[in-house]
Amino acid sequence: MSETIERLKTLIIGSGPAGYTAAIYAARADLNPVMYTGMEPGGQLTTTTEVDNFPGYPDGIDGPSMMVQLQKQAERFGTEVRIGMVTSCELSTKVGGIHKVTVDSGKVIEAETVIISTGATAKYLGIPSEQKLRGGGVSACAVCDGFFYKNQDVAIVGAGDTAAEEASYLAKICNKVTMLVRKDKMRASKAMQHRVNSLANIEVRYNTEVDEVLGDQVVEGLRMLNNETGNKEDIAITGLFIAIGHKPNTDIFKGQLDMDETGYLITHGKSTKTNLPGVFASGDAQDKEYRQAVTAAGTGCMAALDAERYLADIGSVEEAIADNYNL
Repeated sequence: MSETIERLKTLIIGSGPAGYTAAIYAARADLNPVMYTGMEPGGQLTTTTEVDNFPGYPDGIDGPSMMVQLQKQAERFGTEVRIGMVTSCELSTKVGGIHKVTVDSGKVIEAETVIISTGATAKYLGIPSEQKLRGGGVSACAVCDGFFYKNQDVAIVGAGDTAAEEASYLAKICNKVTMLVRKDKMRASKAMQHRVNSLANIEVRYNTEVDEVLGDQVVEGLRMLNNETGNKEDIAITGLFIAIGHKPNTDIFKGQLDMDETGYLITHGKSTKTNLPGVFASGDAQDKEYRQAVTAAGTGCMAALDAERYLADIGSVEEAIADNYNL
């Protein structure tokens, strides 16, 4: 016998600041939300050792502890948090339609509204020494973690606008920034290149790649490789920032939801509304500009409010139709 299909008012796909904040607001609005956490419960912040820039934590907090607190708060208001991965979906194109999703390639859930908070995954170089020291001096967010390297020597890998912007940010607080560019020129806009070149404490190394991150428990140095000459050089640094892009976790929505060339979901105006009614996107799955915990939380709040208003509007229409039939 097949398993009974579960019907929900609000399904939240993904956790992290966006998902948990959406859950808090949706639960308080009596939407009885159910959240599926995905493969990385808590999202990217579970790999962050210290969070110093989220309001309300004067002494800072480590990322995993913050996610545990957010989950407890969401559950206190009635959110059901489930471990599981949404593996496919069939989203309705009709106002008031029912969206169907499959969890772990088996369980089918029907939902009146869906809030997407699947986040984005930072791209890393993939070398063993880099992976070993993630959280020990290797970071993919200079704005998040740069403060911890104040007045120290750091390096950043990347050649686009994001890398140039983060290098400029680090140059304001760090002693020296070594920027590794794999090719003989940067991909960043001319304006961003001029900004980098104008800062005396940024040294740009062209045709240069990371050969190995040095250090046992924390970053102590960097072995660089010149990909033209084959020469290797060691420098002493305490932090390595990877700025080679992010990949939004939105593959399961391709062909149904509008997204840009990179895969970020497109939302309408200042709302979290996607191109399909009753489907809302929040957090890093739709935000390629800021990618901060506090902005993700803000869009999670917006998504829950948008879902609540959508259901209220649907209810009003249904009541009006029922009234007309009673005439």
